[in-house]
Amino acid sequence: MPVLTIRSPGEAPRTVTLVKAITSLGRGEDLDVALSDESAEGVVAIERDQGLFSASVVEGAGVVVNGKRLTRLKLQDGDRFRLGQTEVSFHLTPPARATLHLSKEREPDALEALSELYRFSERLLAQGDLEKLLEALVDGTIKVTSADKAFLVLVEDGQLHVRVARHLERHNVESAVQTLSDSIVRKALTTKKPVIVSDALNDQEFNSSESVVNLKLCSVLAVPLLDRQGAAFGLLYVGNDRVANHFDDRALALLTIYAAQASLLVRNAQLLNELTLENRALKKAAEEARFGEIIGSCDAMREVYRKLEKIAPTDISVLITGETGTGKELIARELHRRSPRKGGPFVVINCGAIPAELMESELFGHLRGAFTGAVATRIGRFQAANGGTLFLDEVGELPVGLQVKLLRALQEKVVTKVGDSRPEPVDIRIVAATNRVLEDELKAGRFREDLYYRLNVVGVHLPPLRDRGDDVEVIARHLLSRFAKELSSSVKGFAKDAVEALMRYAWPGNIRELENRLKKAIVLADGPLVTVTDLDLRPESLAPIQPLVNAIEEFKERYIDEVLGRNHENRTKTARDLGVDARTIFRYLERKRARLEGRVPLDEPEDEGSRA
Repeated sequence: MPVLTIRSPGEAPRTVTLVKAITSLGRGEDLDVALSDESAEGVVAIERDQGLFSASVVEGAGVVVNGKRLTRLKLQDGDRFRLGQTEVSFHLTPPARATLHLSKEREPDALEALSELYRFSERLLAQGDLEKLLEALVDGTIKVTSADKAFLVLVEDGQLHVRVARHLERHNVESAVQTLSDSIVRKALTTKKPVIVSDALNDQEFNSSESVVNLKLCSVLAVPLLDRQGAAFGLLYVGNDRVANHFDDRALALLTIYAAQASLLVRNAQLLNELTLENRALKKAAEEARFGEIIGSCDAMREVYRKLEKIAPTDISVLITGETGTGKELIARELHRRSPRKGGPFVVINCGAIPAELMESELFGHLRGAFTGAVATRIGRFQAANGGTLFLDEVGELPVGLQVKLLRALQEKVVTKVGDSRPEPVDIRIVAATNRVLEDELKAGRFREDLYYRLNVVGVHLPPLRDRGDDVEVIARHLLSRFAKELSSSVKGFAKDAVEALMRYAWPGNIRELENRLKKAIVLADGPLVTVTDLDLRPESLAPIQPLVNAIEEFKERYIDEVLGRNHENRTKTARDLGVDARTIFRYLERKRARLEGRVPLDEPEDEGSRA
């Protein structure tokens, strides 16, 4: 078989088998024989015609033969010519010396294989680009097997895809990608065993394979990549196009060991890439679902955003309701940030955390000597918030006596320090919040009705986390990323069981509880993924899966309560909005009242146990 022996500066000699009628030679990557020699200008075509060979200059000034530059040369066995500093020798049969030298330079070596895997794992830990990582793995495959070409084939969505195709010169094999899914690949994947074809051109089973014909491969190795369950998810496919350098059993054994370790590394690289892409998608989703510092895109939160946009530019008083930990202060801050008062102070006072006897002084300030311990005159939160917003958190905890003074301050927009008789004008906006149902507090006489209507000009209700659907996962991943940076942790995401547990848990403490569990999980996690164990969400703590009928009934009750609240407990309007008879709402309220009082509703029969 005629061959060219090519010697370029700084490179080991290599041989190229002339199997085509015309073989192109030069520096272009799209040529049959690509040279790395920068001084090699032009393109030479080696033509075969009825057993005779010639070299023709297609581009450039010509080739140098015996010191002369020629544009065409009839080739005889042993002829040599130069293209730049590269020497090309033509032989009708492969020269023994060149072959022996090449084999010595590129003999497969077990230590080299381990070194390549180690280098790949180092790059994997550095979390580089997946495509670059896989290219490095394939380049290592070429190096340890002394191959001319190598391919990484992966099974993705049930289809075979050539993810990487590389030359010995570390260039991509562009034209081979569509011709590789042939019988050799299928045999390796089906049997899950390595395939060796030492002499592919003369092998009766594979000599008609597309890759053998189109890639001019004389020898082929194909080793499957197996996951931990033993399923084949891809393979390493390597080939030589030199007759004198066929693969042997030693090369097969070396590639099989290499592929076994590479399988784990490729799987880990894919996992890290999936996590990276997933985090990017979730960050994008979080940005799209973000309203200032608030994250969430469920229908209930979109209704909250709609209200905030309308009321923020005004000075109207706002009452924010919702369970503990739902983010009421965050909503209040966003109101302030979007208001004309954003340049002024935002002052917070927790009405449930300050003793009743000190609350008046905290709100309105005091003069020196006004009471025991008043060693200096001090302004209150009302004066501190002048020109800005005062946030009264847990306003439902205020003593009734102090509610009267608060109402007067809101109505007259003046405050008087404890121990003083001179009123001071204040220019503030009031935003209040509570986790109590103030309507029930009114009925029980624990909250003044006039103060309630003064605070609740516009009400904003925050839904509990358990009712916010996919927001739970979006918020959890956002917080995980933030806390991992704060705690200098390598945690990157959630295991599948952890996500399922996050979605099923009832979250009685809402977002505050979620933050607490995530910080603890990040500290306790042993790997890059937070597990359900790290979150301390045991099966018994998760909400049970209930029959669909019960779930529908619970939803109906919650929805009726929500619409009643929006209609200020107007039952007739609620029935009209829901498209039901008013008696349906009355019966629902009667059943709810009966359950709270521990008795059986009138329209529900007693069971045998209750009569007994």
